Amino acid sequence: MIEIYTDGSCLQNPGNGGWAAIINYKGNIKKISGSEKNTTNNRMELLAPINALKQIEHNKEIQIYTDSQYVKLGITEWINTWVKNNWQTSKKEDVKNKDLWIELYDLNNSFNIKWNWIKAHSGNALNEEVDLLAKKAALLD
Repeated sequence: MIEIYTDGSCLQNPGNGGWAAIINYKGNIKKISGSEKNTTNNRMELLAPINALKQIEHNKEIQIYTDSQYVKLGITEWINTWVKNNWQTSKKEDVKNKDLWIELYDLNNSFNIKWNWIKAHSGNALNEEVDLLAKKAALLD
């Protein structure tokens, strides 16, 4: 089982942002991160699992931990309605960050993933570390 902890950060929203992921496979830890200028926190939250999943071989069982309800509910609940409604919300507005949601949706369908919400700053060591990595990445731009 692969465990992935993800987080995104924006210094201002919008503003310079960073994303990070910690991939734990049988005790082997891999840390990845990146940054963008003039972005939003939600985009960074989405880029973290997208980029982490791009590192994983298919046919692996994965647990993803995120402190973002936007990501967790979006990929496990809202997305099926968005797809059915041609990427429109219940208010008939275009889904924000559609490009990233489509990418995450396709990746999600390529793996056996259990999505977990974890409360931010609740003492989980890997969640705390990924939070710091995302904030550090946001500072690099």
